[in-house]
Amino acid sequence: MMATLAELSEPAHTITWCNGCGDFSILASLKTALSKLSIDPHDTVVVSGIGCSGKLPHFIKTYGYEGLHGRSLPAASAIKLANHSLTVIDVGGDGDGYGIGMGHFIHTCRRNIDMTYIVHNNQIYGLTTGQTSPTSEKGFKTKSTPEGVLEVPVNPIALAVSAGATFVARGFSGNLPHFTDLIMQGIRHKGFAVIDVLQPCVTFNKLNTYEYFMKKVYKLDPSNHNPRDKMAALVKAEEWAEKIPIGVFYVEERPTYEDGLPQLAAGPLVKRDNSKIEIASILEEFE
Repeated sequence: MMATLAELSEPAHTITWCNGCGDFSILASLKTALSKLSIDPHDTVVVSGIGCSGKLPHFIKTYGYEGLHGRSLPAASAIKLANHSLTVIDVGGDGDGYGIGMGHFIHTCRRNIDMTYIVHNNQIYGLTTGQTSPTSEKGFKTKSTPEGVLEVPVNPIALAVSAGATFVARGFSGNLPHFTDLIMQGIRHKGFAVIDVLQPCVTFNKLNTYEYFMKKVYKLDPSNHNPRDKMAALVKAEEWAEKIPIGVFYVEERPTYEDGLPQLAAGPLVKRDNSKIEIASILEEFE
């Protein structure tokens, strides 16, 4: 049965994001994608870390888990392995996923676990009131870098492709139909899908605004970009200054992490009979 948008909404919680925040568009696109894919709320888990994006599971009526800062991917991986029949969607921010969680990000890409990772990339730490994030542009001035950022920014698209993610895309929260379609493609894909989202922070980032992106973003055209070509994807990943591509950069089919686990062949672990499992000997080791 198809889940309706009403069924995916949670009216009991008041959304606390700033007016105009790109997170609203991401939430709306995710709900629309799940509804169009006919994925029921009780078959879905939305996992998050810490940050403005981390509150998204509170505002959608699915199973949800809000983890620690930078640690959402291990939690999402564990949920998927415990019950691989679930649709698992991880949502995080650029600081959460590309900063403190960078190690988890790289290793989840190479493991190719079948889940979708949506990264709210506003190029700033919004929840903690406007410090530099790993994706802030070089020279960008914030309260933590009053003289301007010295480092070159992280390139999440290039990192995801080179680390082994099998679906890599970028969306823009100012284009809901296009972004909704990317989420649907990512969920349908069997493997680890990374979707980086250009998500303007209207309160603290006065550089990377909606107007800034509207002038620069363009959709990748399948007629002149082959998403099966890894080198072509890496070349497109380097485009940023004058024009910023959005769409699917790279797609690859290869066995998932779950495919290599014979323990999962008989069905989800949570549905197994564990009545005959004896753990007394293990517990004795901790006495």
